[in-house]
Amino acid sequence: MHVNTGAGSPAMAQYRGEGGSAGVESHETTVESIVHSFEEADQHQDTDLSGYAFEDWFCLALFWVMGALVFLQFFTRYVLNNSFAWTEELAVYALIGVVFMGAAMCVRICRHIQVDFLYRYLPKGIARVLATLIDLLRTVFFGYVVWLVYRYIELVGVEPMTTIMWNKAYVYWLALAGFVMMFVRSVQVSVQNWRQGYSSLENPAAYQSLD
Repeated sequence: MHVNTGAGSPAMAQYRGEGGSAGVESHETTVESIVHSFEEADQHQDTDLSGYAFEDWFCLALFWVMGALVFLQFFTRYVLNNSFAWTEELAVYALIGVVFMGAAMCVRICRHIQVDFLYRYLPKGIARVLATLIDLLRTVFFGYVVWLVYRYIELVGVEPMTTIMWNKAYVYWLALAGFVMMFVRSVQVSVQNWRQGYSSLENPAAYQSLD
């Protein structure tokens, strides 16, 4: 028995009239529902910038300055064949600022590398004491580094830059500002951990919403 399944066969015509049109309509409905869901999300979702602090915006601005310097270096070197040497040096200094101010941002939101495996097996009381000790040691360390960097600036702060006649102390002061922010944020995080009764080491799940 031979069944005609060609393009002009009655079977294919029946498929186009029933299943085929239903499949196309279902696909269109799905696309429209997806687009509508995105439109609803855009209408009901307000932009919340309250979670960002000074170091976030400063780091963002400095990052764009660094990006502009790198682009200018690329343009002058490969398009004009006359590279501006100062763009490379200033881009490096801008990167230094991004690193230290970005580190302060990570202290505030508890995003530095840390190992919390041990806390899964420690009793709650011992874990609380150990986490508090770590908060204190971290804060003392940042305070000590602030003093060291300040002493370093006093010793070599008058050193000039390589390509332009600027004082390199500006870069050192930028690093010092980053460590000062780390110290301040460490104090704030330590106080917050003491008040709420746990830190990111003891309860990592409470900080996952920040990602």
